Amino acid sequence: MTKKTALVISAHAADFVWRCGGAIALHAEKGVDVTVICLSFGERGESARLWKEGKSLDAVKAIRRSEAEAAASVLGAVRLECFDLGDYPLNLSEEAKYRLVDVIRDVQPSFMLSHSKYDPYNTDHMYTTQIALEARMIAQAWGHNPDQKVLGAPQLYLFEPHQTEQMGWKPDTFLDITPVWEKKRAAMECMNGQVHLWEYYTRVAQQRANHFKRNSGGQAGGRDCKYAEGFESVFPRTVDEL
Repeated sequence: MTKKTALVISAHAADFVWRCGGAIALHAEKGVDVTVICLSFGERGESARLWKEGKSLDAVKAIRRSEAEAAASVLGAVRLECFDLGDYPLNLSEEAKYRLVDVIRDVQPSFMLSHSKYDPYNTDHMYTTQIALEARMIAQAWGHNPDQKVLGAPQLYLFEPHQTEQMGWKPDTFLDITPVWEKKRAAMECMNGQVHLWEYYTRVAQQRANHFKRNSGGQAGGRDCKYAEGFESVFPRTVDEL
């Protein structure tokens, strides 16, 4: 039986932790091999605390890399790929785009995770999802590098953005991450460059737990849940049961 795999495409070094760290840890515990790609370290736009401390660009990047590596290890990801493409703005060359396609084909993910389609506060995020969709399409093309295994049709789940109401993000899937919450919290605490987000994303997980309970039956028998993550699926899902 082929081992199930998953792929996270994160614009910056910490995005995968705040937005889908629970999904990574939960699926890793279930035996799924989760690969995380960080297209950048978020060194210019998401490391204000380190810049205020007088760090150099190389030092900021090294710190953010080490934080991402520590967090990925805590969550149980089997592989972390840091593309180091720069941020604010993030921009992929043709070479970098095809490198992403190569990783997607190598991983052969059962499902993928990336950012919301729209994010006017951080265009790196919505650019990443545009690239993820394009790379997914290329990876499915039989005529692209025909010596490689062609990608199937993995679902792309869009994880929750910051300031959700402004992004047009509409979750249709809630995942109970209560069993792995301590791992997600520990991974968040690896991100010392963004301490101000630790409590924010704890509250987000608690709010989504309330939505999980409401949509699993509410007071008429809904399943209890303390922490959850929400996702929006891009493609129709094929199921045997609802």
